[in-house]
Order: sequence, then structure tokens, then C-alpha cells
Amino acid sequence: MTSFMLTDTTAGKISAQLTHLRHQMGAPAVGMVLTLVVVTDERDQYDAVRAATEAAREHPSRILVVINRETDEANRLDAELRIGESTPGEVVVLRLYGELTAHADSVVSPLLLPDTPVVAWWPGEAPTVPSEDPIGALAQRRLTDAKAVPDGIRTLASRAKGYAPGDTDLAWARLTPWRSLLAAAFDQPVGKIKKGVVEAAAGNASAPLLAAWLTERLGAPFKVADSNGPGLTSVRLSLAEGGELTVARSDARLATLIRPGQPDRHVALARRHTSELLAEELRRLDPDEIYAAALKRLAKTYKA
Repeated sequence: MTSFMLTDTTAGKISAQLTHLRHQMGAPAVGMVLTLVVVTDERDQYDAVRAATEAAREHPSRILVVINRETDEANRLDAELRIGESTPGEVVVLRLYGELTAHADSVVSPLLLPDTPVVAWWPGEAPTVPSEDPIGALAQRRLTDAKAVPDGIRTLASRAKGYAPGDTDLAWARLTPWRSLLAAAFDQPVGKIKKGVVEAAAGNASAPLLAAWLTERLGAPFKVADSNGPGLTSVRLSLAEGGELTVARSDARLATLIRPGQPDRHVALARRHTSELLAEELRRLDPDEIYAAALKRLAKTYKA
């Protein structure tokens, strides 16, 4: 791994140094498929960079990490360039000072890979309307994480009003295995669903999103109930003909699918790391209309 520090620098000097380092290592930029812009703070940057570099093993990327530092200092841009750090792409950690913190887009724009998609990710606090943020406006996809804020459910509900195609949240990606398993449960006829309940640890942002998706898809009311966790623990669907179809998970690794009149079935349903969630989201760069519908349904339920 090659690392190079630039203090009180410019975007032009950073770009020139990246070119020099690539030639030095014999690692051209050809093959990188996107630019991932990570907007974070100093406290969370280590975990964010690690997750981004792990995701980049599947999606070779130029990773631009934007960290806003002290606003009352003189304008300054410091950069740390890393090439070959367990990823086929590049990592550029940008620390902005002074008034430059309000113009991060002017620093990021010259460093975007030409003719490739741009994805923006806020691992912690994120703009209320990501698409109207200067960094978000540069991106085709905008990733937030409701789990990282104190009231993730309220945050998700509020984002419905400012939703723009390309927005998504890692709370939705956490539901992919649950949604796949529930969809597979309908491979055999189960009859009409009367109602349902999603059980999860209190405050889990994914739970009401899953309930909203199920309500939207099945046309039956689903509510959320608290459990001891961790995370999502069960989904119970009441059948109109009697009985329940249940997916229950108690150890964050395995789930049990319970259907009336059939033997219980054990399936893998492990909780996933942030890098896996991020890699999943980077696989699709088109708008997620199913997420949009679930988000709007969640907002209506939350207001009610």
C-alpha cells in the first residue's frame, strides 16, 4: 500500500499526485467503475473507510472521504492518498477547514472519475433532503443510514417528503434477506393475509419499513411491536383461513419458517456488516421504486 500526504493543497495537486502514484505502482485507473463519496466526521471515518474499501473489492472505486474540520480556522485542504490498501481502487481522505467546509462540492467535483457513476454515502448524520445537498447533487445514488441517528424512524418518515429517485437508506438494505425469505414463503399458496405484525428491538428503523412494504404488497395492515432483539426478530402473518405464517429469528443467525400444516424449516438469516450492505447498494444504480413506495407508506403510517 502506498500512502502520500498533502497539506494545504488543491484538488488539482491531488489529481496530479494520484496520477503519479498510479504510474509509480503500475496501477492505472482503468477498471474503476464508480466514485464513492463518503461524507463523515473524524470520529466515524475509520469504520466508514474500512466498510467502503471492503465494498470496493466487489466494486473497484475511487473513494473520496470528506471530513469537515474546524470552521473557524483559515481555509485549508489536507489530503491523504492511499493506493493498494486492500482494494483495487483508490482512497482519498479530504480534510476541509474554514469556509471550505461549506463548499465541499467544489473540492470533490474535480476528483470524480470521468464518465462513471457517482454514489454519495452519509454513514452518520445526513441532510434532510440528500438530493438538495451540494454533494448529493453530484450523485446518481444517495445512501443514508437511519440506524446511525437517535430517532431513525422519524428521520426515515421525514425523508419521504423530500425523496428523489436515487435515494435509499441502509435500513432498507438490511431487509433484503427478510424480504427474500418472506417472498419465498409464498412460493406455495398460503391464502389471503388478514393482518400481520413485525417484531423488533425498540426503535429499530428497519421494522416499520418492513411493515410498510408488507402492507403495500399484501394489502393487509401490518403493525410493529417491540421485542428483546437483537434487530428484527419475527414477522407474523395472520391467515384469513386461520393460523399464522411466521418467520422467527432469535440468535441473529438462523430463522425458523413456520407454516400451518407443514414441518418447521430452518434457514440462514444472519445480520450483515455495513460493508455487505454497501456492496449490495452499489450493485444497482437505478432508482429503487419499491423502496420509494415503502417509504411513502411508512410516512403515512407514522403521521397516523
